[in-house]
Amino acid sequence: MYSKEESAVIRKKFWTALGRHLSSKPSAEGLKVNWLNYKTGVKHLFFRMDIIKKEAYIGIELHHPDEGIRELFFEQFLELKTYLHSILEEEWIWDEEYYQEDSNKYISRIFTSKKGLTIFNQEHWPELINFLAPRMRKLDEFWSDAKYSFDALK
Repeated sequence: MYSKEESAVIRKKFWTALGRHLSSKPSAEGLKVNWLNYKTGVKHLFFRMDIIKKEAYIGIELHHPDEGIRELFFEQFLELKTYLHSILEEEWIWDEEYYQEDSNKYISRIFTSKKGLTIFNQEHWPELINFLAPRMRKLDEFWSDAKYSFDALK
């Protein structure tokens, strides 16, 4: 068991390592991008990566406070589902109403995860990076084309 401070140091080291790995790659549009804090350009629409307990997570999250607008965004993603999965080269989980206990609100999300990996075991880091990094780059590739489909919803 790690103290809060030790846990924070380990987390920072991992995310720094992942950030360094990703920083060597430009975006699909050839630009330098902050992969760990990816800017979609659409308010309330996020690409998230996280490692909680023994599970790595990456996904698209819709946090719009207006349920109707959030549904419109989700429906627009559904229109692009085949294209998204073709870019990702795998199928992700589609969750239109997910309750986030920590924020006490509902969001919509499209995601995948991998169980059995922990940030606190450095031997898992290469596998975590190999899980998260290519998927983040593929989300960027998808978004470089798909973002224009959301202009009317901004």
